[in-house]
Amino acid sequence: MKNASPSRIVLASSGIILLILLVLELAWYLFPFLQFQAYQLVVIPLITFLSIFLIFYLAVEKFIYRKIKLIYKNIHALKSTKEIADEKMKMSSDVISEVNNEVIEWAKERSSEIDLLIKQADYRKEFLGNVSHELKTPIMSIQGYLETLSDGGIEDPTINSIYIEKALKNVERMIMIIDDLVNISMLESGELALNYKKFDINALVQEVYESLEMQASAAQTKLAIKEGCDHVFNVYADEKLIREVLVNLISNAIKYGNKGGFVHAGFYNMGDNILIEIADNGLGIAKEQLNRVFERFFRIEKSRSRDMGGTGLGLSIVKHIIEAHNQNVNVRSTIGEGSTFGFTLQKA
Repeated sequence: MKNASPSRIVLASSGIILLILLVLELAWYLFPFLQFQAYQLVVIPLITFLSIFLIFYLAVEKFIYRKIKLIYKNIHALKSTKEIADEKMKMSSDVISEVNNEVIEWAKERSSEIDLLIKQADYRKEFLGNVSHELKTPIMSIQGYLETLSDGGIEDPTINSIYIEKALKNVERMIMIIDDLVNISMLESGELALNYKKFDINALVQEVYESLEMQASAAQTKLAIKEGCDHVFNVYADEKLIREVLVNLISNAIKYGNKGGFVHAGFYNMGDNILIEIADNGLGIAKEQLNRVFERFFRIEKSRSRDMGGTGLGLSIVKHIIEAHNQNVNVRSTIGEGSTFGFTLQKA
């Protein structure tokens, strides 16, 4: 009997023995010389059945049922963070089936945990490799500039100022990478407290436009608000952090957009939230890369990103800031047409 309880096993065994006894008594009944009374045909099998059932049940309870209880307790002890060794656990009558289900559930949980640990180990390995590579690049550059200067370049006024300036830029890049990593770490751990306030997201976008006007002018990129969106959209969020989100998204749109292109901001009512979208008509992002754009150090064009001073952490910071507000961020893109990054904020 599959997944049978001890009581069912004993009941079945006792039933078989009872059936044998009934067959024997029927034989005695058919042969009068055995001289059995009619009531004995009922009482004797009943007493025999109850005695056998009790003996069998106690045996199973002692040698099997208690062992299963121990397994059941051990499984619960592994699943619980508290000590439960002294607790008296309540067991159902169908203990074998219950323990079977517990073991299957426990095995699935352990399997999921192992898979998660493997993924985390792979992620940490990739992350450490990326950090090492990102920091190694400016360090090697600084080393090269300093070696040139120490080999006599320091005496040449046409070289020393240029190399010192380049070395300083690489130092600044290292500081940017470290600052971004610290910010991400604080956002992930919840150490960065959000300063919620009411403000107009439209006005904030236009402030960011003004701060990036020189960058946009150099790339001949037109910054604008989409038609029909040029009015007040009050949101409730951390204005400083949302400004950082907008700077990252708009700056990226200018950096990686087509020369002479545009960056448009749009705002849309979405029930309790406001959807903010930053769109460009740049090169676009390949479909297979879309699900990776928010990963740390992921770059679509690695060499171009480094040449433009990117740390590869900007979009990861954007994602963490928006998720810290319990909101969502997404991207859609078409190669040759451009990209649109969108995120939601609570309506004020």
